[in-house]
Amino acid sequence: MSTAAAPVRSGAVLADLLPAARHRYAGDAALVLGGAALTGIAAQIAVPVPGSPVPVTGQTFAALLIGTALGARRGFLSLALYALVGMAGMPWFAEASSGWSMPSLGYVFGMLLAATVVGALARRGGDRSVLRTAGTMVLGSAIIYAIGVPYLALSTGMSLSAAVAAGLTPFLIGDALKAALAMGVLPTTWKLLGRRG
Repeated sequence: MSTAAAPVRSGAVLADLLPAARHRYAGDAALVLGGAALTGIAAQIAVPVPGSPVPVTGQTFAALLIGTALGARRGFLSLALYALVGMAGMPWFAEASSGWSMPSLGYVFGMLLAATVVGALARRGGDRSVLRTAGTMVLGSAIIYAIGVPYLALSTGMSLSAAVAAGLTPFLIGDALKAALAMGVLPTTWKLLGRRG
């Protein structure tokens, strides 16, 4: 009995399974542009948080999914493109903002690093099981906050404890829900593809 899907080499990420990934430069460029655009679109799903200059958005979830799906290099390039174009004036940061003087810009830098790290973990199977995906998402979120919260404190003059209260605590439940969604989506996608390589 034969199967239509051949096993994927160890170290593959989901994007490596796409036909476009076989055309290295054009495929990579399309994935990087698509990842940046998806992050910009997800950033527009924004809910203001009372007492915080940082809204709840879909961009952190998008950044972590892009990192795991594209891998470290393409994930980094996608988020770098997102950051650079947004700082240059494209209104695709949260709530259609742009520029480099926003107090929430540290979270964008954190997403860039987080996408790179979770992409590297995905190449090592960090998105293949529920528990591994949970660890990958928790680490990615921690990286975003490790950069975003101190940046928020510095850019607004808040104390670190005030920045934690405004830029971390209100987001923990939402991040847990996003991690749970990723824990369902990523391993299930690999399972449906029948490829654990």
